[in-house]
Amino acid sequence: MAVYTHVSAEMMARFLDAYDTGELISFKGIAEGVENSNFLVETRGGSDGHRFILTLYEKRVDPADLPFFMALLDHLADRGCRVPRAIADRQGVQIKDLAGRRACLIEFLEGISLSTPSPAQALAAGTALAQLHKAVADFAGSRPNSMGLSAWYDLAERCAGQWQQIDPALERIVTNELDFLQAHWPGDLPQSVIHADLFPDNVLMLGDEVSGLIDFYFSCTDARAYDLAITHSAWCFDGDGRNFDAGLSAALLKGYRDRLQLTAAEQAALPILARGAALRFTLSRAYDWINTPSDALVTRKDPMAFARRLMFYADRANADLFA
Repeated sequence: MAVYTHVSAEMMARFLDAYDTGELISFKGIAEGVENSNFLVETRGGSDGHRFILTLYEKRVDPADLPFFMALLDHLADRGCRVPRAIADRQGVQIKDLAGRRACLIEFLEGISLSTPSPAQALAAGTALAQLHKAVADFAGSRPNSMGLSAWYDLAERCAGQWQQIDPALERIVTNELDFLQAHWPGDLPQSVIHADLFPDNVLMLGDEVSGLIDFYFSCTDARAYDLAITHSAWCFDGDGRNFDAGLSAALLKGYRDRLQLTAAEQAALPILARGAALRFTLSRAYDWINTPSDALVTRKDPMAFARRLMFYADRANADLFA
């Protein structure tokens, strides 16, 4: 989450007039994340609640994909997954316009995002991810992965000549890993709609229980085990990627496997998928590091935190990590 597009109080109040949410009391921008403009909105009266997240879609989110995302959230919520639905206005419309952007008013879920999860919380996150994968088994929608292997080459090209802004070693790391993954990326794995971005800050917790999964705007159809690898890379290291936590890893994998058994092919592919996950976020962070506007209310994230994860996964001493 972030704020790229500024919204006045008058614009916000007019926008809310179409909903049964009551009178606007306050709103403020949310600085975390890098993809969209987000605001915490509070209202008084109305029938739909009193706190909401207003999202304006920026950058990588194609407005044509929004109906897929909203249908996915409705489907998951109908099957008991703790996800926020988009609020419909009085005409039944979920996707609207505000400040020149497509916009949605989203349910507010109680809970906190973690920076240092415990093994018990990692266990719960693994369970929630497996539940998500089971819940989408009968979901009719599909969406290609816009951040797959071909996109990694595009991101690398867009960073060409600018790697020194981040780290002198990063260009070599990226070039070598792209060549390796192009040659070894697994095929024919079980496919599913996946979250594709299940970082700790996209999992809301109340104690050791998951109270919400949020930020589905990279969701797509891809290898189910790749989603687990992404989540592993996001949860099982400290913030700068220097230290791996074996306890978090064991708990996350147990939470997932207790609810959804991996196939032999998925199990064998996890080390390669984890390298791909680490490279994907190295590249997207590098691009954002170089291209984020200086006046944006957004927290830039260090690409080297995932480059270090990548080197950890690529180290043969860690080959049995997922066993």
